[in-house]
Amino acid sequence: MASWLSSRDVSGFKFIFFLAIIYTIISLLVHSVLHMKFITPLSIDAPLDRFSEARAIHHIAVLTKDDRQEGRPGLRKAATYIKEQLEMLKERAESNIRIEVEETTVNGSFNMIFLGHSISFAYRDHINIVARISSADLQETDPSVLINGHFDSPLGSPGAGDCGSCVASMLELARVTVESGWIPPRPIIFLFNGAEELFMLGSHGFMTTHKWRDSVGASINVEASGTAGPDLVCQSGPGSWPSQVYAESAVYPMAHSAAQDIFPVIPGDTDYRIFSQDHGNIPSLDIIFLLGGYYYHTSFDTLDKLLPGSIQARGENLLSILKAFTNSSKLQSARERESKATTNDYKDERAVFFDYLSWFLIFYSRRVAVVLHSIPIAIFFVMPFLLHFWDSRSRSCFAIFYDFVKGLLFHAAGIILAIIFPIILSILQLFFSSYALGWFAHPYLAFLMFIPCSLVGLLIPRTVWGCFPLSQDVSVIKKSEEALAEEARFWGAFGFYACLTSAYLVAGLSGGFLTFSVSASMLPAWIFFSLSIKSSDHQSPRSAVFYVIPLIPCLAYSVYFGGFLTQFLIEKMGMMGVVPPPYGYYVPDVVVAASVGVVTGWCVGPLIPVCSHWLARSSILQLLSHISVLALALSSQFFPYSNAAPKRVVFQHTLVTTDVNRIVDSSYEFSVVDSNSLLFLFKYAPEVAKELHIGQELSFETANMSHRETWMGIFPVPFLFSQSLKFPARSDGILKRYRYFPHLSNYKPHSVSSDKSRRVYLEFYLGDLEEVWVAVLNITGPLSSWSFADNMLSVPETIDGGPPSYIIRLSGNSQRNWTFWLEASSSDDLRVEVAVVDQVLDDEARRLKGLFPDWADVIAYSSFMSSYIF
Repeated sequence: MASWLSSRDVSGFKFIFFLAIIYTIISLLVHSVLHMKFITPLSIDAPLDRFSEARAIHHIAVLTKDDRQEGRPGLRKAATYIKEQLEMLKERAESNIRIEVEETTVNGSFNMIFLGHSISFAYRDHINIVARISSADLQETDPSVLINGHFDSPLGSPGAGDCGSCVASMLELARVTVESGWIPPRPIIFLFNGAEELFMLGSHGFMTTHKWRDSVGASINVEASGTAGPDLVCQSGPGSWPSQVYAESAVYPMAHSAAQDIFPVIPGDTDYRIFSQDHGNIPSLDIIFLLGGYYYHTSFDTLDKLLPGSIQARGENLLSILKAFTNSSKLQSARERESKATTNDYKDERAVFFDYLSWFLIFYSRRVAVVLHSIPIAIFFVMPFLLHFWDSRSRSCFAIFYDFVKGLLFHAAGIILAIIFPIILSILQLFFSSYALGWFAHPYLAFLMFIPCSLVGLLIPRTVWGCFPLSQDVSVIKKSEEALAEEARFWGAFGFYACLTSAYLVAGLSGGFLTFSVSASMLPAWIFFSLSIKSSDHQSPRSAVFYVIPLIPCLAYSVYFGGFLTQFLIEKMGMMGVVPPPYGYYVPDVVVAASVGVVTGWCVGPLIPVCSHWLARSSILQLLSHISVLALALSSQFFPYSNAAPKRVVFQHTLVTTDVNRIVDSSYEFSVVDSNSLLFLFKYAPEVAKELHIGQELSFETANMSHRETWMGIFPVPFLFSQSLKFPARSDGILKRYRYFPHLSNYKPHSVSSDKSRRVYLEFYLGDLEEVWVAVLNITGPLSSWSFADNMLSVPETIDGGPPSYIIRLSGNSQRNWTFWLEASSSDDLRVEVAVVDQVLDDEARRLKGLFPDWADVIAYSSFMSSYIF
């Protein structure tokens, strides 16, 4: 080795090996934290005053025995089970505690913007189970704490994580509250709502109709976007009081205020929106399982996918938070909040908070953040003057500052290259591979492929540093050029993170703590480094080690947050939707590559100013490049999906009907929600291709394309689709099963008012469909009013360049007809397109679904479509 490696190269390899050990230890620690290795789940025989994960798991096992989708009998069974459990608690309760249990059916209609699209809703007979636990002497008007979870599940999913785990946690919490001897000083309302997956209808029904709604002074929404991992506070507000209560009480704090900056980007929403924004303005927390996203809204969301320790941590946190909320003097009913709007110290502020490895949580108000996060940038600008005076004015302030700016620009260039290099590699990888998302089922491939080339990008600017001379005159300063260069690189990097912290602050975002923690940690590291070089020199790795050690707590947090974010993003890439070609094929790989680059820059960037002296050597850069290329080649040998990371497929049996008992067209529609198209799916699912009579020559140019309006029954989800395909299908099985199909007709003559507007009275009959999930009406024409949503029209939608459309979703009891009216502003026709989603498949469609390989998760249903003109 000595024949081709210099002594500096050898020292560099020793140093990078030292860093590899450090980051490996940190990564193992982070993996243990994220996978709840430090949490001990309590058994079913645990003391009655303790929350037990095993007892909660028993509830999940019962809830997942039957499908809990709207329109299926399992939903009714789940409601019955929940009510029975609460009634049993009521019977066991002592006389000094009051338990009220209600089963309510909710009805309503409203407008909403969801996933950026305007939708109206009308619903009826959805079931909520509500329990109120309080001291025997409290009044109904006393301010209360609401905890909410939904017991319905999405199409095709058993819903163990989403949200059987939420309901089970709440039932166990209710039991602990009753049997532990604790009497809540304020009432606790447990809302088990039965219609969240239909876009938050259950919570809307509670907030608009229930007698206890105005008593709610704080709410906790318990959700799941996966099956395990940190039960993260993703949203908090209005004001900072809810997050402050969480910070002071959580046993295993898992919260990042930066999540509130990211959450709006993720497709989806939760009941938190109903409580805290749309219909309540209630101080609220949105607490969500985020890892295990591979199984979210799939048939793989089963009991065995729940990670041991996750529910235990959630339960202990929730119990402690409930106690804190009920003891808080700031808990106020709706009327008190209106009359005392100024009592909340942080009412209009977004606080900054973040947990450190779920060990403890740091919280400070926006006002404190304004001061605290301004300190790094102030230090950056003041430092040239301090150095000028410390060195007996032998150095020019402006020359020092120019060198600092040079260091800042070089560090920024390194961060940018750390992002660009993985992006380039991801694009190259797609040229050599026959499919995208090669890392999806094997996330370590993404890290192995993109981290080394990102490090190369970080180090490249250091290799050309010498080509740009310093502004300071070395001949008149009692410091070596290497010392001045190191100083400029350090303060430049410090200034870079200081500027980012200030940018977060000016933008009003809550994630500034990420870069603030980096800049704050760099200062003691620089002090240790400066002291160490007095006993050694700049050429010794020992001084670099002294620089690294004080940064380890910061690096551990960076790996914790960055690793969690990247894993979450990788899991979500399978359901984020498809951008139309030609660019859509590249988007997920580019996004993940860029994310790994950002995280690498954040996790390693603080080391670069000092450690690049040992790392930016051609031999090390070549090694890193070779690792990335080898990982690239390795990734092409792995299939992107598995039954632990399934590909999502949407399969719709479309039946176009006329009159009430005639089918005029039948077809199978397929779509996917990631960048590997249906051509990929049918290539690797040969049995399905054979059944559909698909040949080798299939292409999007020759195939029958499925248009977006065909998927109207699941609007607005089809906006995540691209290049859906359509195949002919038989309708015999459906005709044998059903005699009557959905039909829309006049139930009385239309009326004309004095202003020439025309009111049409309609009755919507759902036929004898057995498991109706939802019905969607798309209304076009001169619509000026309707009987829905307090006669308020939603904002019109434009679908595929068509006329303005008004979309209304109808859900609930399908045994009764819907009656409503539409008002037209002129004599022009009103056109109504109807799509009804039925969860029943005929035998042929069910057999076709069964032909898909086990790495594909197929959500399948029937959609009955019809058109009418009035």
